[in-house]
Amino acid sequence: MSSAAEPLKAPKETTAGKAKRRLTSPWASLFAVVLAVLWTLPTFGLLVSSFRPQRDIRTSGWWTFFSDPAMTLDNYKAVLGTDQAGGLGDYFFNSFIITIPSVLIPVTLAALAAYAFAWIRFPGKDILFIAVFALQIVPIQVTLIPLLTLYVDGGIAGTFWPIWLSHSIFALPLAVFILHNFMKEVPAGLLEAARIDGAGHVAIFFRVLLPLLRPALAAFGIFQFLWVWNDLLVALTFAGGGNAVAPITVALANLAGTRGNAWHLLSAGAFVSIIVPVLVFVFSQRYFVRGLLAGSVKG
Repeated sequence: MSSAAEPLKAPKETTAGKAKRRLTSPWASLFAVVLAVLWTLPTFGLLVSSFRPQRDIRTSGWWTFFSDPAMTLDNYKAVLGTDQAGGLGDYFFNSFIITIPSVLIPVTLAALAAYAFAWIRFPGKDILFIAVFALQIVPIQVTLIPLLTLYVDGGIAGTFWPIWLSHSIFALPLAVFILHNFMKEVPAGLLEAARIDGAGHVAIFFRVLLPLLRPALAAFGIFQFLWVWNDLLVALTFAGGGNAVAPITVALANLAGTRGNAWHLLSAGAFVSIIVPVLVFVFSQRYFVRGLLAGSVKG
């Protein structure tokens, strides 16, 4: 018989507890700081180089800026075309014209399609949803030439429409799948209560589901914005190198090919290109995280 004075054994630490203790240790924090610095250093070097004179960029590294802090705005004037030496200003504006509709079109269509797949009964719904889901595995590269042929035959080549339609087509399967899974997490009793009050499908979608869908719509919209803004393959295929509808990524690719020695223009142009997606992600990060976590926990 064991003695009453025998000390109680400490509870065994769980795997989650061990992981939490290790991740919150000073060494883990130090590793995270070092990793953040290593990831940020190239961007900081690009920023410094974009403000350095052409002579300094060619003769020394960007880190010498701290011993010889010479700065100029000529690089950005040339890149933005204010002195007729560069000319990325129009391409920068084209990127906005391409990106905004390429986000709104698939998000709108995917929300409507996801509602139909989630809450409307119609023949062949399951087979059609599986087909939409399977389209995600189709490589973009194998569709470029057939789509380009269709756009040329349709007479819309050389406009913004081929780029808008292509980005929307490529984004729809994933958008429908994500929004459908989110809608299925909405309690059915909420929709039944709306139907008892006399609401139809249109009223239920816009008044009940759409406010609940905002985190998921924001998350996918941010993801799509970053994808379209940084895209080169689709834009190069359907806009062309010297086309007036080409975005800034195409202009930078041409700048790197035709002015391989103009590092002062390349650094400024690259920073102009990345500043928009960086700002979008920084200021909308909480919506992005909230949208990714939305629907992951019940109750």
